[in-house]
Amino acid sequence: MQFDKNAVGQTIRSLRKEKKLSQDVLSGLAGIARSHLSMIENGSKQANFETIWRIALALNMRPSELVKRMEQELKSGGAG
Repeated sequence: MQFDKNAVGQTIRSLRKEKKLSQDVLSGLAGIARSHLSMIENGSKQANFETIWRIALALNMRPSELVKRMEQELKSGGAG
């Protein structure tokens, strides 16, 4: 399985929308800039582990759960 930042972004976007959060709200909860979150979601920026950790906690989930969802997105071929 190969890393794909588009799958990461797509996973975060879909979880954010499931929880009915705007980019402004999620980025505020995660302590990152909204523009940074936007770039992660659209695949133009790669999130580091600390950012993934912060986003997971802001989504009220364990970082391992978020990574698992990303892996599922990669396996399903949903990104790109």
